[in-house]
Amino acid sequence: MAGVGKLLKQAQKMQKSIEGLQAQLASKELDFTRGGGAVQIKINGAGQFLALKVDAEFLKEDAALVSSEILAAVQEAAASAKKFNEEEMAKVTSAFQMPGMF
Repeated sequence: MAGVGKLLKQAQKMQKSIEGLQAQLASKELDFTRGGGAVQIKINGAGQFLALKVDAEFLKEDAALVSSEILAAVQEAAASAKKFNEEEMAKVTSAFQMPGMF
């Protein structure tokens, strides 16, 4: 049963590490721009959008172009934040290998 106790301690340590990382990810801000800087998005490492800024001159362009650039910026920001989150989480979880589980 000593192995079970060790696994439990390891799982608790991993949980604390993940909780700490989640707090760090929430405070990490990532900036993205599209359309030569006309669309700016700020998102945190947890995937929460913090700000969207669109240049007033850019809004005078064709509505379809403006919409597609904003959508592309949102998609790019979301995908990058997800990738960043997964990479950071992998750093934490890879240190904790449970025998027979992974």
